[in-house]
Parts: sequence; C-alpha cells; structure tokens
Amino acid sequence: MEVHLKIIGLLFIALAWVHIIFPKYFNWKEDLKPLSLINRQMMIVHTFFIALVVFLIGLLCVVASKELINTKLGHIICLGLGVFWTCRLFIQFFVYSSALWKGKTFETAVHVVFSVLWAYSSIIFLVVALG
Repeated sequence: MEVHLKIIGLLFIALAWVHIIFPKYFNWKEDLKPLSLINRQMMIVHTFFIALVVFLIGLLCVVASKELINTKLGHIICLGLGVFWTCRLFIQFFVYSSALWKGKTFETAVHVVFSVLWAYSSIIFLVVALG
C-alpha cells in the first residue's frame, strides 16, 4: 500500500501544479467578465486553495505514507480522504454533463483519466482506512 500512496501523492502534486494553467486554458479573462467582482475573485481564490489542498494531500501521501498505513490517525485521515475522493468520483459521472466530453477526443481522454484517478484514490484510501 505504501507504493500506492506514494503514486497517488505524486499524481496529486502534479495535478495541483496543473491548476496554474486553468485561467488561461478555460479563458477565464473573457468568460468571467459578466460575473460580479466577488464571483470572479472567488473562482480564482477557490482554485488556488483547491490546488493547495490537493498539493498538501499529495505531499502527505509521499512523506507520511507509513504513518497513514500504520497509525489509527492515519486510518482516520485515509477514511476521510477515501470518502472525499469517492464523492469526487460520483460528481464526475452525475454532476458534470457528458456533453462536456462526449464526442471530443481530448475531453473524453481527460474524463477517463480523471475517473480512473478518482476511483484508484478512493479504493486505496478506503483499503488503507479499513485495513
């Protein structure tokens, strides 16, 4: 399990860094113009904090994988992370519209890759928590 936690950690660290390109890739400068100032700024601030939390979860998995596996606190943390990423997996299928990715090669690939990542993360965290 330690190797799996370290893999997840490295993937999450990479995912956190990918957030840097979101404003440009999703054309936020233009797309967010109609929003009020508070809503524009909340998008940017929330994206930063999501990236920070994903980075810190990744860092935790890389540097404290043994503790996550071998301590009661580690199991509790993994249970919380398992529930969190399971919820994220459900959102991938039941909240985001399939119109965002169906029939689009790149978007479908991204959908599949992240579905696998959320499922893998959920399973590993829950196995560690309950193991």
